[in-house]
Amino acid sequence: MVYSGSMIPRDIDLQLVRAALKRSRVVAIVGPRQSGKTTLARQLVPADSLNYFDLEDPQSLARLTEANTALRELKGLVVIDEIQRRSELFPLLRVLADRRPLPARFLILGSASPDLLRQSSETLAGRLETIPLEGFRLADLGAASQGRHWLRGGFPLSYTAKTEANSLLWRRQFLRTFVERDLPQFGVTIPAVALHRFWSMVAHYHGQIWNGAELARALAISESTVRRYLDLMTGVFMVRQLPPWFENLRKRQVKAPKVYLRDTGLLHALLGITNRRDLEHHPKVGASWEGYAVDEVLKAVRPDDAYSWATHSGAELDLLLFKDNRRIGIECKRADAPTLTPSMRIALADLKLDQLNVLYPGDRRYPLARNVEVIPLADFVGAG
Repeated sequence: MVYSGSMIPRDIDLQLVRAALKRSRVVAIVGPRQSGKTTLARQLVPADSLNYFDLEDPQSLARLTEANTALRELKGLVVIDEIQRRSELFPLLRVLADRRPLPARFLILGSASPDLLRQSSETLAGRLETIPLEGFRLADLGAASQGRHWLRGGFPLSYTAKTEANSLLWRRQFLRTFVERDLPQFGVTIPAVALHRFWSMVAHYHGQIWNGAELARALAISESTVRRYLDLMTGVFMVRQLPPWFENLRKRQVKAPKVYLRDTGLLHALLGITNRRDLEHHPKVGASWEGYAVDEVLKAVRPDDAYSWATHSGAELDLLLFKDNRRIGIECKRADAPTLTPSMRIALADLKLDQLNVLYPGDRRYPLARNVEVIPLADFVGAG
């Protein structure tokens, strides 16, 4: 089957945006380029509507020469795409969002930018709801697509490419243009070569506890510079830092975050993995699966808070989720039939978990112990 990005519905994200627009006067969809923000917005407002502004389109820019005049008379839902190009619009949006009665709500789209997030949160405090968009979910695609999705990642043009070679080529081009073109547009002045090298190094640390000193030595730069690079790549949704959870225990607990690349397709491109066979034989296959499962769980559950947990004696938990006043533990195991481990028992007792779910790539659900269950990842995230 040949896929097309327009053929794959993204009903979950569409529902999240619609629900947010009912609650909030201004909603921001933020995420990296090519993650599908524009396609999603055009399901709500057609591109040829007077209510749609694309700030990469000269015609839209011309219409916004007198922004107050252009926006004030519009009614219904107004979309402004690539809004980070016109940050001076934020104060005007605050004024327009405070009108009573409210004639229009605003959906703003931005390629992930720390400046965008900071300015919008300050100017539109109390008026803005932010929804991250990171590409296709497994729940969008169905359980049968899990292998393809894991290998290629969630970026629509990578996932829907006709061949594995075309998908890999797209991802390699994305990696290059992201550091050479996209980041400089956000005001990042770090040399592209340095950032690409850092990104490649982080790929080899994927799924591990952050060790800035070790990475700084490997890159021959200061630890503070490495930390700045990490925070930058986290802010543009390329890297995920899972903060550590500290329980009041008589145990030495790990106090550094766990680090993942957010998209496994980009991870595999950086690791030189070209196909499923390469992936299955690569030493990072287990860490890759863990990161894939972690990302899908966080998209599906949308927890109040999420943490990693580990002790220096070896006990650990991949994910500690706080949701609706419950503590949910998540272990991600790339195994045919996961079993109960001493580490799971320790996490269950020490963290006082209400439930511990062990997620794996299989298709059978079964209990391991009281409040411990093995669940196929596809079932857990609603793709079964």
